[in-house]
Amino acid sequence: MDVRHRLAANVKRLRKERGWSQEALADEAGLDRTYVSGIERVVRNPTVTVVERVAVALQCQMGDLLD
Repeated sequence: MDVRHRLAANVKRLRKERGWSQEALADEAGLDRTYVSGIERVVRNPTVTVVERVAVALQCQMGDLLD
Protein backbone atom coordinates (compact mmCIF):
# COMPACT_ATOMS: atom_id res chain seq x y z
CA MET A 1 0.00 0.00 0.00
CA ASP A 2 1.47 3.38 -0.94
CA VAL A 3 1.74 6.28 1.49
CA ARG A 4 -1.39 8.09 0.25
CA HIS A 5 -3.51 4.97 0.74
CA ARG A 6 -2.08 4.46 4.24
CA LEU A 7 -2.75 8.12 5.06
CA ALA A 8 -6.33 7.83 3.79
CA ALA A 9 -7.03 4.66 5.77
CA ASN A 10 -5.50 6.03 8.97
CA VAL A 11 -7.26 9.39 8.79
CA LYS A 12 -10.59 7.67 8.24
CA ARG A 13 -9.99 5.12 11.01
CA LEU A 14 -8.91 7.71 13.58
CA ARG A 15 -11.72 10.07 12.62
CA LYS A 16 -14.31 7.32 13.04
CA GLU A 17 -12.76 6.19 16.35
CA ARG A 18 -13.47 9.68 17.65
CA GLY A 19 -16.99 9.62 16.27
CA TRP A 20 -16.29 12.63 14.07
CA SER A 21 -17.76 13.45 10.70
CA GLN A 22 -15.51 14.67 7.92
CA GLU A 23 -16.89 18.14 8.60
CA ALA A 24 -15.94 17.94 12.29
CA LEU A 25 -12.38 16.90 11.41
CA ALA A 26 -12.18 19.64 8.79
CA ASP A 27 -13.29 22.23 11.35
CA GLU A 28 -10.71 21.04 13.88
CA ALA A 29 -7.93 21.06 11.27
CA GLY A 30 -8.96 24.33 9.63
CA LEU A 31 -9.65 22.63 6.31
CA ASP A 32 -12.62 22.36 3.98
CA ARG A 33 -14.76 19.24 4.34
CA THR A 34 -14.24 18.44 0.66
CA TYR A 35 -10.48 18.46 1.23
CA VAL A 36 -10.79 15.90 4.04
CA SER A 37 -13.00 13.82 1.77
CA GLY A 38 -10.36 14.06 -0.95
CA ILE A 39 -7.66 12.83 1.43
CA GLU A 40 -9.79 9.85 2.45
CA ARG A 41 -10.62 9.02 -1.18
CA VAL A 42 -6.96 9.36 -2.24
CA VAL A 43 -7.71 12.08 -4.78
CA ARG A 44 -5.74 14.73 -2.88
CA ASN A 45 -2.01 14.81 -2.33
CA PRO A 46 -1.75 16.82 0.90
CA THR A 47 1.36 18.74 1.86
CA VAL A 48 3.32 17.95 4.99
CA THR A 49 1.75 21.04 6.56
CA VAL A 50 -1.75 19.70 5.94
CA VAL A 51 -0.82 16.28 7.33
CA GLU A 52 0.50 18.04 10.44
CA ARG A 53 -2.77 19.98 10.83
CA VAL A 54 -4.77 16.76 10.56
CA ALA A 55 -2.49 15.04 13.09
CA VAL A 56 -2.87 17.91 15.56
CA ALA A 57 -6.65 17.84 15.11
CA LEU A 58 -6.71 14.07 15.70
CA GLN A 59 -4.27 14.43 18.63
CA CYS A 60 -1.81 11.95 17.18
CA GLN A 61 1.69 11.97 15.74
CA MET A 62 2.21 12.52 12.02
CA GLY A 63 3.82 9.10 11.89
CA ASP A 64 0.58 7.54 13.12
CA LEU A 65 -1.09 8.78 9.96
CA LEU A 66 1.64 7.47 7.68
CA ASP A 67 2.31 4.01 9.16
